[in-house]
Amino acid sequence: MPWLRNEIPFLNTCTYANTAASGLLTRGLLEWRGAHDRAYFEGGSGMKMKSFELFPETKQNLSAFFNCPADSIALTPNFSIGLNFLLEGLDPGKRVLLLRGDYPSLNWPFESRGFDTHYVACGRDLESDIRQAVSEKKIDILALSLVQWVNGLKIAPGFLNTLKKDHPYLLILADGTQFCGAFGLDFAKSGIDVLGASGYKWMLGGFGNAFFLFGESTEGYFNPRATGYNAAGGDLEQQHHIGFPLHLEPGHLDSLNFGSLNYALGQLATIGMEAIETHNRQLSARFREGLEDTLWLEPWVRERPDHGTFFSIRGDQALYEYLQKNQVVCARRGGGIRLGFHLYNEQDEVDHILELLHKAANKLSPCE
Repeated sequence: MPWLRNEIPFLNTCTYANTAASGLLTRGLLEWRGAHDRAYFEGGSGMKMKSFELFPETKQNLSAFFNCPADSIALTPNFSIGLNFLLEGLDPGKRVLLLRGDYPSLNWPFESRGFDTHYVACGRDLESDIRQAVSEKKIDILALSLVQWVNGLKIAPGFLNTLKKDHPYLLILADGTQFCGAFGLDFAKSGIDVLGASGYKWMLGGFGNAFFLFGESTEGYFNPRATGYNAAGGDLEQQHHIGFPLHLEPGHLDSLNFGSLNYALGQLATIGMEAIETHNRQLSARFREGLEDTLWLEPWVRERPDHGTFFSIRGDQALYEYLQKNQVVCARRGGGIRLGFHLYNEQDEVDHILELLHKAANKLSPCE
């Protein structure tokens, strides 16, 4: 998508393969943020009162983007805060299934509260292992990331919907931070009961914003305790009549941060998630195919039919420094090197990284 690269001059300075750590800021969003703060500077409290209209607007746009009713959406500063608020209202006697090595801000809140936790390992047969564990362990709650943060393992399309149909009383809670904005999602047809995601990665919404989507029957699982004046809409008479999602919004939200998410939603919707997903799948397939005949990838990655938009390749500090010297922006995660591609990347960048890796194979070991 060459036109988008004009929106991000930073891309002219490097090969950016690190959206799994942070998405980039577009020129349009930069200008919107500047106008927002300039209006606050010039308008004071009057502007801030007006800016509160951004929150219901953002929920409406999230509703259209993910197919979830706006009144079933909560806005939070980040995924971690929202999940911790949510779990304070969950029966600690529930049996929970987690993925071993999943994102710490997903697993730790369950572990720190003493839930009866069980685990499956991430690998080639992840979906069948989840299904077996749910049945054998009589699991009440499955909590997992749709894409694993270390290696890009992606849950198979349609699996959670099928699992939910087979186990209708199973609560499925998903972290979509490494998924949303990279792939399309119809929440109503996903089988997911709770989806939370921060907006600073593939959504390109900057930091300080996240959202939670709730299914129709979710409220029955939780007795939320978080509360505050903002949750009541600034109405003293509504203290005991707060809607379920609003318990995740006890205090004031930042119009700059959620306005940024709202702006980014507009950008993604204009391009279209179908086009974005197709583009991302093409880049990821090209990268994986370019590594098929090497030892860079774990065997199970090649054996699974689908994968996320980033990969963890085998490599040590020397390889990481080699990539850095060649202006490839990436990250070390889980003992490997994480490389990924988004809508602003192009095929020649994928080919450039593959060329660097194949050159390195002759002088640097891909294995630690």
